[in-house]
Amino acid sequence: MAPATTRPRPSRLRTVDLADRLHSAALHLLRRLRREDDASGLPAPQLSALSVIVFGGPITLGDLARAEQVRPPTISKLIIMLEAKALVDRVADASDKRVVRVKATARGTKLLHDGRQRRVAALVASLSALPARDRALLARALPVLEGVARNPPEAS
Repeated sequence: MAPATTRPRPSRLRTVDLADRLHSAALHLLRRLRREDDASGLPAPQLSALSVIVFGGPITLGDLARAEQVRPPTISKLIIMLEAKALVDRVADASDKRVVRVKATARGTKLLHDGRQRRVAALVASLSALPARDRALLARALPVLEGVARNPPEAS
């Protein structure tokens, strides 16, 4: 029988090893949850742009391109596709009529919320299978993970 491999306790992990394992776990979790998005019928780039619009509110194409880290022509094409599916509309800015913003339609918002419900249901199924102790551990770690995800360190 092969010797069992042991992983160091989390408190003894080097920061780089912790980062590597967290990176791997995040990628696997994201890939798994993306399978739930297949039911939407939209490709990932369209879903991502729609998510920014739904959760961020009406946005200019330039701001959306920056948020999605793509060039403006790419966002323009994505918005044309989302408009054709009646998921977004272009609207004039309330304070400057020269500025055009993109906002989600009710259909776009519903599609995105339905997808989120499917992803959450998949997580509920996985989390429900864990012992209560492990769920409690994840609950305690969640604020730390949220902080890491939302607040990158300042570049030096």
